[in-house]
Formats: sequence, C-alpha cells, structure tokens
Amino acid sequence: MRQARRAGDAGQAFPLYITVVGGLLLLAFVYLAVGQAAANRNGAQTAADAAALAAALDTRDQLTDDWLENVLDPEKWQDIFDGRAVPLGGCARAQELAAQNNATAVCTPEPGLPPGYRVEVETTEPVGDSIVPGTENVHSTATATAVIEWRCDFDHPGEDADDETLPELRCDDTDWQLDPENLDDLPGPEDLFDVHLTDGARQ
Repeated sequence: MRQARRAGDAGQAFPLYITVVGGLLLLAFVYLAVGQAAANRNGAQTAADAAALAAALDTRDQLTDDWLENVLDPEKWQDIFDGRAVPLGGCARAQELAAQNNATAVCTPEPGLPPGYRVEVETTEPVGDSIVPGTENVHSTATATAVIEWRCDFDHPGEDADDETLPELRCDDTDWQLDPENLDDLPGPEDLFDVHLTDGARQ
C-alpha cells in the first residue's frame, strides 16, 4: 500500500513540477525580451545624446574661431557669444555621430538663447526576435537636445572706448586681461562656452 501511495504521490507531483519549470522558463524568456528592448532603447538614447552634443560642439568651435578672428572688435563679441554670428550648421556632425552609433538622425537647429540642436534618432537594428510578437521589426527611438551657453561677461565698449585696450573678459571664475599687443594667451572653446544636454525643446 505504501509503495502504491508513493507512486501515486510521485505521479501527482510530476505535472506540478513540469508546470513550475515551464513557468520559470517563460519568466526567463520575458526577462530576456525586456532586457533586449531596454538595451535597444538605451542604445538609441546614447546615440541621440552623442549626436546632439556633437552638433553643439561643432558650432561652439565655429563660434570660438569667429571670436578669435574678431577679438580686436569688441562690438561684435555679444553677437558671437549669443550664437548669432555663425549659422547653426552642426547637423551634418550629428548625423555622422548617429551613424557611428547604429542609428539615423533627424536634426533640427534651434536658434534663440541659448542656441542648440534637437536630435531625434531611430536605431538601424530592431529589438530582435523574442516571445513578444512583432519585436523583430521594432526600432527604438530617442530624442535629445543640446545647447551652447556662453560662460563670459564683459563691459560693452561705449562710443568713447579706447581702441588700444580691450574689455576684461570674465569667464566663470577666471578673468582674462586681453592685451591687443599680445594675444598669445586667449581663452579656448571650453572657457568661452558651455555645451550640455537639456530636457526637451525650448521656447
């Protein structure tokens, strides 16, 4: 009787064991699918961030070059620092960076104060096959906006300004005494401008 009862108990436990194992396998596949989707989304956001920053950095360098060319004309400084001196032409760089991160980019310059770029990307690789139907054709998307803000301030020259002196340039905690006769020591792009990501589009 005991042997028959043990055999009966074992027979009843086996379907339960199969159910538990099957449930655990299903759960593992679900976690895998979620992980695939999350990795794809993270890749898209990384591509968007890198592309937006690349566009803004490209424009920052152009603005710096323009300031260096006009350093002896302080009346032009404000337009340069406000980003109005050069066109916002960094989208080519954004698309290049997106392609390097396996994504395509739609880049939109955003003039204003501060100027910047809004970039929307879509991954070239789909999420891939999983237990979730349709993921093999789903591409992740992400958006990022980067802006260029000038770090410096100066006293605007008046009508009686001395042509032989330049205004002191105050950039964060550093003061630059600019000597028209000796322009070897000048602030660099990172001294003049701050480039960073911001949340969403600006008004």
